Amino acid sequence: MSTVDLSAVSRRQQWMSILASADRDALEVVCRPLGDLIRVRCQWLRAPETGLVMVRGRIGGSGAKFNLGEVPVTRCALRLQIEKNSSTGAAWVQGRDVHHAELAARIDALLQIPVHSEHVYGQVITPLAAGRSARRETAARKAAATKVEFYTLARESLAG
Repeated sequence: MSTVDLSAVSRRQQWMSILASADRDALEVVCRPLGDLIRVRCQWLRAPETGLVMVRGRIGGSGAKFNLGEVPVTRCALRLQIEKNSSTGAAWVQGRDVHHAELAARIDALLQIPVHSEHVYGQVITPLAAGRSARRETAARKAAATKVEFYTLARESLAG
């Protein structure tokens, strides 16, 4: 019986989320310093393909489920062989951007190779996570600026 390292699974889920939600241009910028490492020849396990995924919602956030609509996604899977290290990377990204999906899958594969993991994490994931955090804070500030608080005052009748 094999055991699964939940901390490794959780960490991979985090970087996969960051890669999938990253802006493609920002992803390309942070990948440039990786040079030839990011361009290593790969074996496609699933070539990039675009399809539709049904997005579901819940009434009131927790009620009955309903189909909200379809969203285009691009997915791929590949295997990288770097010296004696082999790794499989996968990606699902919203939209039709094949290059974004390929870059995300390549980075996922590199992050699973112990020799390159920390360097790639610091070079790619850390700045993308900081950018995502900054975007979320900006959105939260904008939303807070438009917040309206309603309250009710109870008044006594002055007819007396």
